Amino acid sequence: MAQELWQAGDAYEAYVGRWSRPVAREFVAWLDVPAGRSWLDVGCGTGALTAAALATAPAGVVGVDSSMGFLSVAGARAGFVAGDACALPLSDGRFDLVVSGLALNFVGDPRRAAAEFGRVCRPGGTVAAYVWDYAEGMAMMRHFWDAAVALDPGAAALDEARRFPLCRPGPLARLWADAGLKGVGTRAIEVPTVFAGFDDLWLPFLGGQGPAPGYVASLPAGRRAALRDLLRERLPAEVDGSIRLAARAWAVRGHTTVDR
Repeated sequence: MAQELWQAGDAYEAYVGRWSRPVAREFVAWLDVPAGRSWLDVGCGTGALTAAALATAPAGVVGVDSSMGFLSVAGARAGFVAGDACALPLSDGRFDLVVSGLALNFVGDPRRAAAEFGRVCRPGGTVAAYVWDYAEGMAMMRHFWDAAVALDPGAAALDEARRFPLCRPGPLARLWADAGLKGVGTRAIEVPTVFAGFDDLWLPFLGGQGPAPGYVASLPAGRRAALRDLLRERLPAEVDGSIRLAARAWAVRGHTTVDR
């Protein structure tokens, strides 16, 4: 069984963190939040969404993550707290906005996490999140798992598209509504992911951070090389060797009730 690790912040940045930053900026623009608001970023990881929140001139930003390795590279302009999304170590109604980027599907109990997001948000505040569209829109991962399954049908059980049905607009909207949030809306956010060459795409899969890199780490050298070669063959390379793909995330937002 492939082991999933979420500790090496630098390896995560090379793998997918670099693509989460433009998504975070688009997400924050969609929220259209005035300056001077207080933010909580749950599952803040290496700080992509935290950085986007800081660009709004907030009253303050707090980031929470269970990985000390990620928190160590998240930066110093916000306050960071080690904690569990399903049991936030924070008081009720403390924040104007509670947000989460690319983390909700990895928590132990998303329903409990959504309830916690609402608990620590002030009455009438905003609760919002986004996750990768693993089924279709996150192209680098879609190409990877399609190649992996072609060589090893058993890899299908590890594919995020199969494991995380939450990562679609309908399930996200239902999760928010079930948490008692009002005015729930969703949208797609798509950004380009341009790789300088095959190595720029492939080498981060060797870093061990997350399901796909964890699967690669579990393979013997021969099978790893076969996967590398098939993926290289299938990817749409340009004349200059660059690989131009796209990454889509699904975002959801809602508001806590004023009279709770």
